[in-house]
Amino acid sequence: MKILLTGGLGHIGSYLINYLKNIKNIKKIYLIDNLSNDRFDVLFNIKNKKIHFIYGDLTNKNFCKTLPKADLVIHLASITNAEKSLQYKKNIYFNNLETFKNIIKFCKKFNSKLIHFSSTSVYGPQKGIVNENQQKLLPQSPYAEVKLLEEKILSKQNKIKYISLRLGTISGFSQGMRFHTAVNKFCFNAVMSLPIPIWDNALNLFRPYLSLKDLLKTIKYILKNNFFPNDIFNIISENKTVKQILKIIENKNIKIKKKFITSKISQKTSFMTSKEKIEKFNLKLNAKIADDIFYTIKKLKN
Repeated sequence: MKILLTGGLGHIGSYLINYLKNIKNIKKIYLIDNLSNDRFDVLFNIKNKKIHFIYGDLTNKNFCKTLPKADLVIHLASITNAEKSLQYKKNIYFNNLETFKNIIKFCKKFNSKLIHFSSTSVYGPQKGIVNENQQKLLPQSPYAEVKLLEEKILSKQNKIKYISLRLGTISGFSQGMRFHTAVNKFCFNAVMSLPIPIWDNALNLFRPYLSLKDLLKTIKYILKNNFFPNDIFNIISENKTVKQILKIIENKNIKIKKKFITSKISQKTSFMTSKEKIEKFNLKLNAKIADDIFYTIKKLKN
């Protein structure tokens, strides 16, 4: 099997390649990245003959025509900072949507299967328990809006075998990790004795979080079972409140400082995200966010 991994030097991609390279039936991994986030350190630490790095811009149709044939595309290439996407709406729409459309063309050309990454942020402000059957989706950022558009585009494809994963907020250490998402930012600020920014009344609101360990487990399951049902699945480890996340950090004997801020994408309702649909297929997502926090703090202290 040959895999095309887009955005492979980022938080998720740099974690996945360390494990995908060890799967015997994977012969080559074409790692695509435009290095917009300067993740050169990840690139320098790749030491495996299976992995072939290709530098380029996936919004460029001519570049995409030069990409080698692959049996599977794991599509991670996106600008992911949801809050900052409010400032750069046109850029987000162009970069993320054009990249996605070109990947769809690639999959059609080579009959490649697709693992597509969406986000639980497509739900927006909800109440109670939400699942994949939710009819009213209320994305609050350009990033989430584009993810929902991608899902709709995929739903109309009948020549591609795919699976779309709505990921919770990522936690866990990787070489290419960034610190704009909640858990990582909280860990970094706490270790550096900086105030932890908390949106409005978010302290007691539940939100979905996903450990990189459970995401890897999901990818392995998809590959092992050839699981491409042309459907959408929530992929989360735990629903937690900001207060619970902060309590975990405090358990490491770290004194934290809170700073309450206003954000245009802050939500005033609490909801839980269901993972029942994917777990019906005997895929149990049970990694602990606390373990990710403890390890991230340990690495930051070192």
